[in-house]
Amino acid sequence: MEFRDYYKTLGVDKKADDNTIKKAYRKLARKYHPDVNKEGDAEKNFKEVAEAYEVLKDPEKRKAYDEFGADWKAGKEHKEHQKQYYKKYQSAPGQGGYGARGFDTGGFDTGGFDFGEAGGEYSDFFENLFGQRRTSRASGGRSSSFSRKGQDLNASIVIPLEDAYKGATRMISLQLPKIDDTGAMTYVPETLNVKIPKGVHHGKKIRLAGKGGPGIGGGSAGDLYITVEYESNTNYHVEGGDVYINVPVAPWEAALGESVSVPVPGGGIKMKIPKGSPSGKKLRLKGKGIPSKTPGDLYVVIKIVIPPASDEKSRKIYEEMKGLNFDPRANFKI
Repeated sequence: MEFRDYYKTLGVDKKADDNTIKKAYRKLARKYHPDVNKEGDAEKNFKEVAEAYEVLKDPEKRKAYDEFGADWKAGKEHKEHQKQYYKKYQSAPGQGGYGARGFDTGGFDTGGFDFGEAGGEYSDFFENLFGQRRTSRASGGRSSSFSRKGQDLNASIVIPLEDAYKGATRMISLQLPKIDDTGAMTYVPETLNVKIPKGVHHGKKIRLAGKGGPGIGGGSAGDLYITVEYESNTNYHVEGGDVYINVPVAPWEAALGESVSVPVPGGGIKMKIPKGSPSGKKLRLKGKGIPSKTPGDLYVVIKIVIPPASDEKSRKIYEEMKGLNFDPRANFKI
């Protein structure tokens, strides 16, 4: 086989830097990928692009290629250079030479792709400088299989706090990627049932195996990761496993100390407000936060609500209270 111009194969200049070479390779690998491109010469072109990238991405190989190029057959120096390369890479532990490693496709896992198939053989330069073509170790022959696991995807779901206490099953609708009969990527709507585990924290990811992007060449599908978020609510907030609930309290309930009903996730509770409780006081209920092996705590935060002076009776009460010896700014300092 004739000598191949690797720079021409990738469509780059001989002075191209590593990043330019990598970008050119990835673009062509996508274009000629045999599981996407159904043209007859796609596989052959893909192999040639991969061979070119295998040489040009490596500084030492590229140096040898630039040095000998189309005149690689000439001179004793090449033979000695060839022996050194062959010895170095054939003896590397666990590699079995370049023929057994497969190419680094820069994001396209060759997964056992045989670059020795008819129509896609190594160029003479590559064969002689880097060793014999590879064959399938599993069958003792050639293989043209190419497989790659699908891409992992991410989405989110918003749940009420009660779901974190009790667990639930929620539906989520998404546009998920699929490969159609022509090999093109498309998106189709799909509705999934997501099991919300009891004790799930805000920000926790739920994995749906095999619900991600489609695999290539028989490869398994990727996974779908659902990030759990709590519904926004002005009456509570969550810090880790601890839940803080703002409970409205009348002035006399806080001043005299009375029992009030508090709605909490999983059911309401009755609790005693200590006498003289100021607004903002936190009442801790140990272990009543987000349930888990080590459950969080529930904090009831008192928020005193002042009734309006909207009628004669309420205004009269406020007028009477003005006569009390009470200064709300007695300890107020800046």
